[in-house]
Amino acid sequence: MRIIVFGATGMVGQGVLRECLLDPGIARALAVVRSPMGTHHEKLRELVVTDFLDFSPVEKELAGYDACFFCLGVTSAGLGEDAYRRVTYDFTMAAATTLAGLNPGLTFVFVSGAGADSSEAGRVMWARIKGMTENAVLRLPFAASYVFRPAYIQPQHGIQSRTRMYRVLYRVVAPLFPILRALAPRHVTTTEQVGRAMIAVARRGAPKRVLENHDINEVERQARAMPVA
Repeated sequence: MRIIVFGATGMVGQGVLRECLLDPGIARALAVVRSPMGTHHEKLRELVVTDFLDFSPVEKELAGYDACFFCLGVTSAGLGEDAYRRVTYDFTMAAATTLAGLNPGLTFVFVSGAGADSSEAGRVMWARIKGMTENAVLRLPFAASYVFRPAYIQPQHGIQSRTRMYRVLYRVVAPLFPILRALAPRHVTTTEQVGRAMIAVARRGAPKRVLENHDINEVERQARAMPVA
């Protein structure tokens, strides 16, 4: 498979990209970024894009791929609705509509979040915009499209959040994570599990289009028992 990863510098994107580079069934991974990551791997190619609202100058570079893992996102803390919508909805749709036209056989996986409001009518701003973005992605003419709604994600393998407040939180929780996972297994996951689940969904599909946290973990569990296609 040939994979595109958006948001590869963020915590989730780092984890997803790591699993793509480790997976023997993935021949190439294209990381779409705003500035060079400085990561070197024989499978990896970086595409630097300055305007995430207009991908027309790089369309040729985005053709010929089998799946896109859209992990780009931003915390809503301290952001107004317009700013949050610009990153969450506008950036996603600019990329997704471009890819749908270039790669009709592509599988698109959008990383949303637990509690997203697919009714688009709720009072919680971030949940409403996430839900609106989910709905818009699922309407696009991809061969397949899925929404991942992870809850608490524990970073692994040295991966860190770019948000200082979250970095502190993850360091505090890390020693307690086995206990947290034992007490609330349906509500916690890891960057490794999310990455492996995305690859499994791109490879084999999933029984539902919107996967909650426990669905993500189950897809990953099943994938571990299956040979790479």
